[in-house]
Amino acid sequence: MRAMVLERQHSPLQPEDVPRPEPKDGQILVRVSACGVCRTDLHVCDGDLKHPKPHLIPGHEIVGHVEAMGRGVTGFEPGQRVGIPWLGWTCGECVYCRAGQENLCENAGFTGYTLDGGYAQYAVADARYCFPVHGDYTDAEVAPLLCAGLIGYRSLRMAGEGRRLGLYGFGAAAHIVAQVARWQGRDIYAFVRPGDENAKDFAKDLGAVWTGDSDKPAPELLDAAIIYAPVGELVPAALRAVRPGGTVVCAGIHMSDIPAFPYELLWRERQIVSVANLTRRDGEEFLELAPKVPVKTSVERFPLDQANEALGRLRDGELRGAAVLTMDSAAT
Repeated sequence: MRAMVLERQHSPLQPEDVPRPEPKDGQILVRVSACGVCRTDLHVCDGDLKHPKPHLIPGHEIVGHVEAMGRGVTGFEPGQRVGIPWLGWTCGECVYCRAGQENLCENAGFTGYTLDGGYAQYAVADARYCFPVHGDYTDAEVAPLLCAGLIGYRSLRMAGEGRRLGLYGFGAAAHIVAQVARWQGRDIYAFVRPGDENAKDFAKDLGAVWTGDSDKPAPELLDAAIIYAPVGELVPAALRAVRPGGTVVCAGIHMSDIPAFPYELLWRERQIVSVANLTRRDGEEFLELAPKVPVKTSVERFPLDQANEALGRLRDGELRGAAVLTMDSAAT
């Protein structure tokens, strides 16, 4: 099968013909039709996340159809459309798994990082961490829901129920979360990279009541802010923007160092929290909710062999929404 492979970090992916994987006990083999290009993929390729699987196939926003099943798999059937997310395996035995916090599993496996992912024509995955995909979405439109949507949904829940919500960085996750938050009746304040007028226009198109540069103050105190951009300097900026008792959610898996800031920015019970991975419950809830909103994803499609171009466009902030790799005409 054809795949894009990370031979070493800080280097472009290489197109290779590799053996098609076979499902082991408890796994399903998925014929991939689309795979989203996530900022976490950049962190893996660029070395921000250390020690990926050798000869790695990246990608963890995978949509495809069940091709075969290993022994013991129930709840799926051949041809069924499924999604494969970032969290790909947990041990079920550590203190976190036993406490219902599988997203913090000490021994977890991650799709497209410690497990091969979806920048390929086929992928295998633990059936426990695959989700049936419903709704009228095309495969390419579904793909960003599998991480940008799921992590965005988890970060939105962690932000609390306040009406005034700030979003720092308006890319794949924020453009999905904005739609859910507006459906919930919240007001969106979008903070973008200084000078990025296209991102401001995108946020306005999705119902933001205010847009501005991320280095400028909010027009009024916010109940919460979610930071999607991997920029540590935004943490004190967001603290300045939220009211006493408000919450700042750091939603990325990697962020540059947070600079020192005066205690008064945190005082009066402001909180800083981080989001780690996802749970199966997150996936089930969000994938059921998305068609009801309905969430509409903005995607730019790239053939599999243009994965490096898609990553480069994401790195340079040149995408409106999400990039998605497509394997064949079924995903376009």
